[in-house]
Amino acid sequence: MNKSLLETVISGTPKRTSHAQVVDQLGKAIVSGEFPVGSILPGDPDLAMRFRVSRTVLREAMKTLAAKGMIVPRARIGTRVNPRKEWNLFDSDILTWHFACGVDEDFLYHLSEVRLAFETHAAALAARNASDAEIAGMMRLAVAMGDADHTPESLATADLKFHLSVIEASGNPFLRTVGGLIEAALVGVFKLSSPTAEKGGIDEVARNHIRIVEAVGKRDEATARLAMEHVIKVGRARIRQALSGSVAKA
Repeated sequence: MNKSLLETVISGTPKRTSHAQVVDQLGKAIVSGEFPVGSILPGDPDLAMRFRVSRTVLREAMKTLAAKGMIVPRARIGTRVNPRKEWNLFDSDILTWHFACGVDEDFLYHLSEVRLAFETHAAALAARNASDAEIAGMMRLAVAMGDADHTPESLATADLKFHLSVIEASGNPFLRTVGGLIEAALVGVFKLSSPTAEKGGIDEVARNHIRIVEAVGKRDEATARLAMEHVIKVGRARIRQALSGSVAKA
């Protein structure tokens, strides 16, 4: 079974296959602007030499990036980097490359706006549709987030499990497709800042998530929506503060 995005970031484990490594490195090069939008990528011989892979591996990697909307081959011209509006920003790899290459407040704002649209509604649906067993499971996950022994890594994992459990309890199969977006957002939180570094931070995180479950348990859709909104906005503020600190130190 493939490791999740969060597990890969936490462990620092590099991509295993040659194909995955080429996709990862070339994807980052495009996101970072090394290969700008509208530019033509170097030819296959040059890229194969750069990544030390066969042309077969390179072609498969290019197909993967094309499927993500990042590049398009043009006969007699070469492979062009597509405009960003054509990239599949719901793709967890593309989101992760943005965090790896450095994100600004605009990017984080847009990401949190999407989370606010999807996850707040998922919380409301969970209040409507979740089974008693699902609610009990969410509460166990929320309470577990208050463990004083959490490291930034273990808290990030617990956070992800909770948010995915809300999506699952919503009962809407289409919402499951935003799981990668949620995971990438939490990876960004993990890499930039963590409540474990703040006095009382872990307790606050647990309380905020417990409030979501309490509202779900009461079948209070409006309060569940607001409680989830608060959690996402707190995370956004934490990252914004971390970015401001980085700018100040530069």
